[in-house]
Amino acid sequence: MIEFNPDGSIKIPDFMQKRIQENQDKFSNNPCILIKKEVVNFTAPKKCVLHMKISDKIHSSEFVDAAFRQIREASSVPLKINKLNEKEFEIEVGTHFKRCSDCTNLIRKYKEIMHGNLIEEKGNCTYSGFASNSFFYEDHFE
Repeated sequence: MIEFNPDGSIKIPDFMQKRIQENQDKFSNNPCILIKKEVVNFTAPKKCVLHMKISDKIHSSEFVDAAFRQIREASSVPLKINKLNEKEFEIEVGTHFKRCSDCTNLIRKYKEIMHGNLIEEKGNCTYSGFASNSFFYEDHFE
């Protein structure tokens, strides 16, 4: 059931409010990265942007460029990084058949570097990944 605030706005459910607060605490109190995925162009040629923000507990952002270069070399997707300031970056993910898998690999690399201290916001991204229970007998046996 949808509830409304006195000003007419939609009331955020308690479980979502709790998750938002946990992420804010995690970002402000720990070395952490926040990545928000955004599809910039939904029609061909499709293009996505990852908005990356580094918490104040991280003093050097050199690892961002190093990890980006490593993934870009292994990627078939055109990738471009723009440094907005010391704590904010935009990574453009160009059009390609493997756009979503290479984007996921990039985020996975940053998560690995940060030992799991990464907050990923889906934004308007439509990619949901592969279903984990997608095993079909017919696909593997005759």
